[in-house]
Amino acid sequence: MGLSWQQGPLSAGAVGHFLTADPLPERLLFAERLRRRMRVRFDSAWIADSENVVLLHEPGRYPVAYFPHEDIGERVLVAGGKVTHHKDLGETAWYAVRAGDRTTERAAWEFTAPPDHAAELRGRIAFAWRAMDAFYEEDERILGHAADPYHRIDIRSTSRTLEVRLGDTVIARSERPLVLYESGFAPRWYVPRADIDESRLRPVEGRTFCPYKGLCDYYDIGAARRAAWAYRDPYREADRIGGLVSFEPDEVEVRLDGTRLRLEPGQNVVPHGVDRGLDADEAEPS
Repeated sequence: MGLSWQQGPLSAGAVGHFLTADPLPERLLFAERLRRRMRVRFDSAWIADSENVVLLHEPGRYPVAYFPHEDIGERVLVAGGKVTHHKDLGETAWYAVRAGDRTTERAAWEFTAPPDHAAELRGRIAFAWRAMDAFYEEDERILGHAADPYHRIDIRSTSRTLEVRLGDTVIARSERPLVLYESGFAPRWYVPRADIDESRLRPVEGRTFCPYKGLCDYYDIGAARRAAWAYRDPYREADRIGGLVSFEPDEVEVRLDGTRLRLEPGQNVVPHGVDRGLDADEAEPS
């Protein structure tokens, strides 16, 4: 997703390549000013509030926001003595975060002596996403990870014919699907429910959420586990797919204008990184 995750240009599984005469380093890190006001909430208090956040993109990780010390509340950070080593950025000091009567260990970190080429990270703190109560851009909560400015979703109408089968049974057939193009992913095709035999869809427990689309529900189809999914109430940016159903081409047979679709590398999402460990409950309205 975006610049450094899934099949983005800085990820290990990039779908494209840089046109350079000499090979680039195996790992490329990219830092930039976010140019958005970002705030952090912990124990009912705003512990960080900054318009000078630096976003760090590392290969295979979601972007991480780094706040300058001067934009973090007094006595919020408690040095814990824990030090680790980052392969590119050097010594990493860890902090507990404290507000009111609450303290959470290893909830923030800082690169204490980054190399000169990473000087913009000096004096900056990152907060472990799951350890905080919430992150905001202005007055709107953001979920999952810091918003990646290079992540994009485009939804397009098409008159192509999409057919879904399980064995000899037609599950869906539509001449008006929507195709969703998302950074770092192969296209996904969404079908209106009127074009689906919904008796074949069996809702299953367990939801996931996407920071860009919202909460996702899943369906079994016969013996095919989680072979379909839908965003019943997606975020505004993806509202055109609200209630429509998409099908997993490695679980059921999906044909587009007669050509069978196959699962492409990079389509599966694997949570990764110290700021992860999320679940669907975080996406519920608070």
